[in-house]
Amino acid sequence: DHIDMNFGCPVRKVTRKGGGAAIPVKHNLLRNIVRAAVRNAGDVPVTIKFRIGIDERYTTYRTAGSIAEDEGCAAVGLHARTAAQLYDGEARWEAIGELKQHVSIPVLGNGDIWEAEDALRMMRLTGCDGVIVGRGCLGRPWLFRDLAAVFDGEPPPNPPRLGEVFDIMVEHARALVEWSGEPYAMRGFRKHSSWYTKGFRNSARLRTRLMQVTTLAQLLEVAGDVDRELEFPPQAMRVPRGKTGGTQKVVLPNGYLDDLDDPTPPCEAAGDMHSGG
Repeated sequence: DHIDMNFGCPVRKVTRKGGGAAIPVKHNLLRNIVRAAVRNAGDVPVTIKFRIGIDERYTTYRTAGSIAEDEGCAAVGLHARTAAQLYDGEARWEAIGELKQHVSIPVLGNGDIWEAEDALRMMRLTGCDGVIVGRGCLGRPWLFRDLAAVFDGEPPPNPPRLGEVFDIMVEHARALVEWSGEPYAMRGFRKHSSWYTKGFRNSARLRTRLMQVTTLAQLLEVAGDVDRELEFPPQAMRVPRGKTGGTQKVVLPNGYLDDLDDPTPPCEAAGDMHSGG
């Protein structure tokens, strides 16, 4: 077990309240949060994850790494993009290598791990101690199986055929239904259905049908109609899934950047920070 704190979320509804990726720019605030977490965690390891910075003007990853090390974190993770980049373009793996040279605690790299070989390449290029998988596992949970194989020096197994993918989908959907009830779970599962089937030949029509599924029984019905032997195209591992493309201007509380040394949590200092929309 461990406690992982995410200081990398770039979503507007989070940063406009001074949370997520907005926190590391206030280095004293970040230090106070990390210090409190480590002290209260006891023997449970604490790790933190962050981005390169808010944007190119405010790059904070080296300072964040130093704070994590100073305050007793077990490891740090770096998503090698700024918050302004969101998920646009290629992750800048060189920043992971720079962070690895800057701190002595383990560094985990994050960004553009779509296939198991990507993890090996990142580790070779940057010297990082491990990887964090994000969008790469959406609709491809067997990526973790592949990672385990390559880290053991074995080639990754063949990807599952469509029938096995649907078996995984049904197992996934059952777990969601048990957790949150069928109506809510099956509505939320539609995006997963799209991710699971992206890249298969002639899958657009299949996804149209999956978008109409509202019950587990209907998902089982669709599963019974597919060609179970249809092979998974190897290039489909790299089909973008989840959030893609586009950059943003990071929304922050009014006056948030006026005093970067201020350790006051924004919820106490900034009052109503809702910017609408």
